[in-house]
Amino acid sequence: MKLSALALAAAVSSAASATFVSYVVTKTSTATGGVSLDVYTVWARFDGATDTVLNVFNFNRTDGSAGNIFYHKDNSSYNGGVLSKAYGIWSPTLTGSPTLNRPFDSYLTIGGLPTATNTSNADPSWNSAGASGWSRPDIPSGFNIGWFNSSPPNLQGRVGGAGNTATDVRLGQFVVDAGANGGTWNLKVGYNNGVSGSPVQFAETTFNLPAPGALALLGLAGLAGRRRR
Repeated sequence: MKLSALALAAAVSSAASATFVSYVVTKTSTATGGVSLDVYTVWARFDGATDTVLNVFNFNRTDGSAGNIFYHKDNSSYNGGVLSKAYGIWSPTLTGSPTLNRPFDSYLTIGGLPTATNTSNADPSWNSAGASGWSRPDIPSGFNIGWFNSSPPNLQGRVGGAGNTATDVRLGQFVVDAGANGGTWNLKVGYNNGVSGSPVQFAETTFNLPAPGALALLGLAGLAGRRRR
């Protein structure tokens, strides 16, 4: 497995969201069942020691729609552990075996590890897109969707916790064909300092899931943030 890191940095344009730094994308190249894959993990980076993601929303592709490009290999009854673009779900609780399934499965999360105890859930925006939650293999086109930590006191979305790093909170894994252009995506993050009742801040910007060979062309993403009072 080859590992390379892609850092997509965004300049902070508002002191109100100064603790959010950027979205960061890391990439691994792997293969299963004779299919070569690029695996992207998306993180939210912060500069505060206790910054905690609560939810994300306004998730949509900004450079057009190319149908369902994401692979799943979860152990849900909908997929059954088969590598597929046609069947699968986005829940982090059903990623299956950490060696046979999870490395090849697309999922979404608010921090933590993609295991049965993860408390991330789809918000109602997915139902508006014509599906029951995130039990579908594609990202709805033309909708702004989101997901949230349904048990925020567990601090699953805090930097430094399990599944996260000292600066980054895991938001999702996206698996595509090797060399495929995964597109440009908009995402808005809601977070606070991890203390119950503290003000929620918001930041919104884009990230890329680029094809190999296009990495040198990556530009800095713009950022607009605001504090909700």
